[in-house]
Amino acid sequence: MKFISFVRLGKCGFGLLAEDGIVDLTERLAPGLASLKALIAADMLQAAASFARGRPADFALSDVTLLPVVPDAGKILCVGLNYETHRAETKRPDNKHPTMFTRYADSQIAHGQPMLLPAVSDKLDFEGEMAVIIGRGGRCIPEEQALEHVAGYACYNDGTIRDWQRHTHQFGPGKTFPGTGGFGPFMVTPDEVGNYSRLTIQTRLNGVVMQDATLADLIFSVERLIAYISTYTPLSAGDVILTGTPGGVGDRREPPLYMKVGDVIEVEISRLGRLVNTVVAETALL
Repeated sequence: MKFISFVRLGKCGFGLLAEDGIVDLTERLAPGLASLKALIAADMLQAAASFARGRPADFALSDVTLLPVVPDAGKILCVGLNYETHRAETKRPDNKHPTMFTRYADSQIAHGQPMLLPAVSDKLDFEGEMAVIIGRGGRCIPEEQALEHVAGYACYNDGTIRDWQRHTHQFGPGKTFPGTGGFGPFMVTPDEVGNYSRLTIQTRLNGVVMQDATLADLIFSVERLIAYISTYTPLSAGDVILTGTPGGVGDRREPPLYMKVGDVIEVEISRLGRLVNTVVAETALL
């Protein structure tokens, strides 16, 4: 199943993406159930599938403006240096534990929305990643049960302002600028994904391949990340884990290659779709 969040006629909603369009699920399964996060928290993904089965689409995809897959995630937990190719290009030492930082929900953009080059920097970099959306929450989740807590997967572009990232040893300042976290176009449920480690991930800048890897290359698996993270913070329905980016980022190229106004950046993951954003100057929207 593929779930999307959207705005239509000025109202936020969510639905299931079918072959002929969108089956609107906004407040149709239960009173007040008006967001994908709420659907996940109510453990009603299967109920949504049953509701949509055989039902004609309510409207076309072109009739809505997409939102980030989970616009209101309580936590966005990001993993750094989780592909050996990326760790090697940064010349950072091996770690026994995942490198963690956070992103804020209001920094996110949807598929098709502009990615913002901030006025204070010209060093906007791409980081194609797979996002894991938490279904059933928990604390101290065992690795062998971790995938039971996954609601779905999606494409993500963890856009990074590199000079701000280096202001201190903490990554945060460069990782959560407004309009830099591409998330979409939809969430795909695990039954359609199968073994996530068989997925391929590719990032293209203006059609040229920049990053190309398989999810089997993760240093810390999705299962390990869920177990590790849930030990130091409770995970809740709708939380998002960004699993890290492969080698090939612009910052580590010779010479460095940062995104500029007019660039088109794509993150494509097999079975999870293609996330596309165009870079726009932040000052143009102020």
